[in-house]
Amino acid sequence: MTSQAEVKDGPATAEARTTPSTDRGRALGGPVARPLPSVWWRALRNELRLTFFRRRNLLLLAGLAALPLVIGIAVKLYGDDGGGDHANLATRITESGLFLAAVAFVVSMPLFLPLVVSVVVGDSLAGEAQLGTVRYAMIVPVSRTAWLALKALAVLVFVCGGVAAIFVVSLATGFGLFGADSMTLLSGDSISAGAGIVRIATMACYVVASMTGLIAVGLFISSLTEVPIAAMAGTAIIPALSTVCLAIPQLAVIHPGLLTRHWMDLTTFLFAQPDGGLLRTGLLVQLAWVAIFGSLAWARVTSANITA
Repeated sequence: MTSQAEVKDGPATAEARTTPSTDRGRALGGPVARPLPSVWWRALRNELRLTFFRRRNLLLLAGLAALPLVIGIAVKLYGDDGGGDHANLATRITESGLFLAAVAFVVSMPLFLPLVVSVVVGDSLAGEAQLGTVRYAMIVPVSRTAWLALKALAVLVFVCGGVAAIFVVSLATGFGLFGADSMTLLSGDSISAGAGIVRIATMACYVVASMTGLIAVGLFISSLTEVPIAAMAGTAIIPALSTVCLAIPQLAVIHPGLLTRHWMDLTTFLFAQPDGGLLRTGLLVQLAWVAIFGSLAWARVTSANITA
C-alpha cells in the first residue's frame, strides 16, 4: 500500500494539480464532482422516468387517450339524440372531425383530467415519504427548492403528455371517422382544417395552464402526509368543492377566485373571436393559486425534517 508521503510527493500529486476537478476526484478515490446543470438534468430525467413509467400512470394516460376514441365511435354508431350543449357539439363532430378534440376536452375538463392530475401529484411527495426514499433523493446535490421544482415540472410534463394524447387521438379518430373538412365554429364562421388544428392546439395549451393551480394544491397536500391515497383524495376534493361552491348563489362573492371558475372558458376558442379578457382572467386565477399553494408547499418542504 502506498504511504501518505509517497502520495504527497509522488507523481499523483502533480497529475491531480493538472487535471480537472472530476479527474482529480477520480484519481484520489473520492466522489466525482459533477457540474450542477448535469446533476439537475439527471435528476429531472429520473423524475420523469419515475412519473411516466409507473404502471398506474401509464393506465391513466391510456384512459385519457381512450376517451376521444370512445366518444368518436359512439357518435359514429349512434349519432346525436339532440338537446343540450354537449349534444350540439357532438352533432358538429359529424360535420368535421376536428370537433372531436373540442368535445373530448370539454368532457375531460370537469372530471377526468383533474382526477388524473390528483392521482399523479398526490403521489409525488407522499409516495416517496411512504417508501422512505426522500432521504436518498436529498443525497443528490440539488436544493430542496430545486427538488420541489423538479417534482412540479415532472407532473406538469405528465399533464402535457395526457393532453397531447387526447389531442393526437382525437385528430386521428376524428379524421378517420368523420373526415378533415373545414371547421364551422359555434359563431357560424368557417375556418380551414389547418386553422382548426391551430385553434384546437391553443385550446389544449389553455387546458394545461388550467391544471397548474391544481398541481400546486396537490403538491402542498402531498407534502402534509405520508399516505399517498390521502393526498390523492384531498387533491381531488378541491375542484369538486370549487364546483359545488360555484353552484351556490349565496357564495357569489368568492366565485371569481375559485379554482374551477374559468375551466370551461375553453369553449371560447370555438368562436370566431375568442374572448381574450376571459382567458387572461382564467390564467391569472391559476397564477394566484400557484403562487399561494406553491409557496405553502415550498415552506413545508424546506422546513420539514424529511431526511430523518
